[in-house]
Amino acid sequence: MAAPLPHNEADRLKALDRYAILDTPPEAAFDRITRLASTVFGTPMALVSLVDTDRQWFKSRFGLDADETPREHAFCAHTILGNDAFVVEDASTDARFADNPLVVGVPDIRFYAGMPLTTSDGHNLGTLCVIDREPRSVRPDQLLLLGDLAAMVVD
Repeated sequence: MAAPLPHNEADRLKALDRYAILDTPPEAAFDRITRLASTVFGTPMALVSLVDTDRQWFKSRFGLDADETPREHAFCAHTILGNDAFVVEDASTDARFADNPLVVGVPDIRFYAGMPLTTSDGHNLGTLCVIDREPRSVRPDQLLLLGDLAAMVVD
């Protein structure tokens, strides 16, 4: 199920454009954060994802070959609707995601935890997320760390 658009979508997209980061080359600073997130959470994948009009584009990706996916399939499009972590412990049993192509096919997502990348003026541009092919839960201290890492991405 595709996520609804944020109430401030037009302003959010303007803020994303101001950062002039879409479709830029990989950068070591972002790649260090995704590697660290993957290691700390013990997940095979971690992403810095920016949610554009029709796609989510990955500024940094660890453990995933794709550069982007359609927004309608993006877990991150759900994450940017709030200001806290968005966690899906088992996507195959979650009605919002059970028939998602990213769940029923490659990369076989089961677990997702994402934290919004929030600008100083309150716009959620994307997420820092960790992903696993196995269902799992997440501890509160891990979510705190994910929030700290997401703030580092924005910085």
